[in-house]
Amino acid sequence: MTIQILQYEFLGPIKLEEWGPPMEKVVYLILSREKDSFNIIYAGNCEHTIDKEFFTKNSSFNCWIGKSESEKFLYLAILPLFESGNDERKKILDKIIARYKPTCNLEIMSETKQYQIRPKDNLPNDYSLPKKISCPCCGSKMKIDKILENTTIIRCTECGLSDTTTH
Repeated sequence: MTIQILQYEFLGPIKLEEWGPPMEKVVYLILSREKDSFNIIYAGNCEHTIDKEFFTKNSSFNCWIGKSESEKFLYLAILPLFESGNDERKKILDKIIARYKPTCNLEIMSETKQYQIRPKDNLPNDYSLPKKISCPCCGSKMKIDKILENTTIIRCTECGLSDTTTH
């Protein structure tokens, strides 16, 4: 069985308690089952593990239980990327987090360093992106959303996916 997330075909979902190692070079999703639907509550990536307790040792495991009410409602879907590097998996992971906003990832993000955001009103009148940037998800035009100290956050006008560029 597979599940499509963005343009990627994930294997699963299977009950998290049925998972067994090994796992290598994957982007994975933790899903909470509610009746006949699944909600993405966490997204991560893994270089390699043979640890049977890989998921239960995750710092977000308690959040997963809290969002699903029980471990029996937790499911796993994986996207094998055997030839991938960490950067490629991170890009896919970032796209998924930006689009689906998994609640247990957002709790981790809120604990990270906060950056100063300059309002769009303070931008120079001639400020623009160095080139036309197309959305990697749907191909539509990306527009400036926020300006940070060293990066610009851009957002797709169609699907809402966000990305960053450096300046």
